[in-house]
Amino acid sequence: MTTPTDFVKLQQGELNIADIIGLVTAPNCGAVSNFIGITRDNFDNKKVLKLEYEAYEPMALKEMKNICSKMRSQWNVHHIAMYHRLGEVPVSEASVIIAISSPHREASLKAVEYAINTLKASVPIWKKEIYDTEESQWKENRECAWSNSK
Repeated sequence: MTTPTDFVKLQQGELNIADIIGLVTAPNCGAVSNFIGITRDNFDNKKVLKLEYEAYEPMALKEMKNICSKMRSQWNVHHIAMYHRLGEVPVSEASVIIAISSPHREASLKAVEYAINTLKASVPIWKKEIYDTEESQWKENRECAWSNSK
């Protein structure tokens, strides 16, 4: 049996979905649940060309590891992978991938939902939308504790 591991990473460049899911696959687990957030081509009747992400990397990684610890205290999960892309993310490419393995599906499904919601609410990663009108707008996650858009 493999030792439970947390794979937490911020990276420039494309995220490889198959490789990340492969990190969490384990012979003692019957479930791998995942969330893949991709750049969509529209927001509020505007055409989105791409997103750009920035992070306060030391704090973001620390908070992502903290999310992993909290998940382990609540659910019987085995491996956890939480990857977030930085820099430019074109339409239809992944910005964030979370994959979690567990012996049974319920734990990994609940943990994945918790992970993405908590990541958006607490990890210092910022998103800017670039529109076809040459405008851009920094976006605030509604989930953030400091958000005024609740």
